[in-house]
Amino acid sequence: MKILNRYTDELLLEIETLRDADLTGANLCDADLYGADLTGANLCDADLTVANLRGANLRDADLTGADLYGADLTGANLRDADLTGANLRDADLTGANLRGADLTGADLRDALIKLGNRTFNIKE
Repeated sequence: MKILNRYTDELLLEIETLRDADLTGANLCDADLYGADLTGANLCDADLTVANLRGANLRDADLTGADLYGADLTGANLRDADLTGANLRDADLTGANLRGADLTGADLRDALIKLGNRTFNIKE
């Protein structure tokens, strides 16, 4: 899998799989992780600002303290993910699976969450 900067196509990372990867504190700002399998990955304190995570599998991932400001998580699987203290401000969570996810202390201001036919836009 190649992870490219979505604006410059600069190669950021090339690996076979991100499953169970230790990406603690990684700078993945602007990364295109469309459909990536990040099952069980450790993304504590990672910078995923405006990252493309559409359709990504983040099941059981540890995103404690991660910065997901403006990230596109449309259709992402966040089942049982730990998002404690994560910054999800302005993130798009339309159709994301949040079953069992821990959002304790997460910043969801201005995040877009669409579940079924109901849309939520969290304001301060």
